[in-house]
Amino acid sequence: MRYRLGCELSYEVKSPTTFIFNLEVARLERHLDLEERLVVSPDLPKRTYSVPDVHNRYFAVNAEAGPLEIRYEAEVTLKVFRTDPAAISETPLTDLPLDIMPFLLPSRYVSSDRLAAFANREFGDLPKGHRRVTSICNWIYDNIDYQRGFSDEQTTADESLLKRAGVCRDFAHIGIAFCRALDIPARFVSCYAYGLQPSDFHAVFEAYLDGRWWLFDATRQANLDGLVRIGVGRDAAEIAFASPFGEMEAGPVKITIEHADGSPEAPGRTTDAISTEEPAPNAGAA
Repeated sequence: MRYRLGCELSYEVKSPTTFIFNLEVARLERHLDLEERLVVSPDLPKRTYSVPDVHNRYFAVNAEAGPLEIRYEAEVTLKVFRTDPAAISETPLTDLPLDIMPFLLPSRYVSSDRLAAFANREFGDLPKGHRRVTSICNWIYDNIDYQRGFSDEQTTADESLLKRAGVCRDFAHIGIAFCRALDIPARFVSCYAYGLQPSDFHAVFEAYLDGRWWLFDATRQANLDGLVRIGVGRDAAEIAFASPFGEMEAGPVKITIEHADGSPEAPGRTTDAISTEEPAPNAGAA
């Protein structure tokens, strides 16, 4: 399926400010025939960096006082690998690649150590594999209310669990925390999401099972086979779509994603397991 997507950001810069953005489509093997255009107004010099293995793409601009606008447009064909969830087992700790360690340990917003007893009590006795992570997502969906205003950019997974409310960022953090508490490597994913209403940047997570990273969305708000990845990290701190260092005021954010051929049909919600196209023998492979 080919998608047309993009975003528009605006800021009123009060004093010299450095912005670091992570909003471009990741260059993955499953992102085919990517065409894109990035416009920064005013036309400022850009510094760019792509993270090896995971392919997160960052660019930075140094803005003086005044208006700043970012417009990004892209078209991409999304190639999806899918299979029967029942066939996917968990990878024993003894067989995990060592570079997967960051996705097993607690991080800034993923307090897996604090939730270990809860996770083991709720999910420790379930059959291991893809279906156990699906059970985690089912529990989050049934017990956490999707509600704005109950969290902010500083909210941790254990705080979201106590409040029993949050947004996609919080749902992903809780899912990652439960997985890590059960010795399942998991990482945060930012993406453009077809089917999300209203359209916005979306957060889901991936769990490492049977040598691959598999997608999960506890919010159930988007189609797993309609997610175009922007970035992955230990948690949201590493892949914010915009990180300003200075005094500024953010304006409205506009996100779009649609079928490039104009077809209104969505890729149907599926019970298949959805993964990246190639096996991932280590933490970074995409």
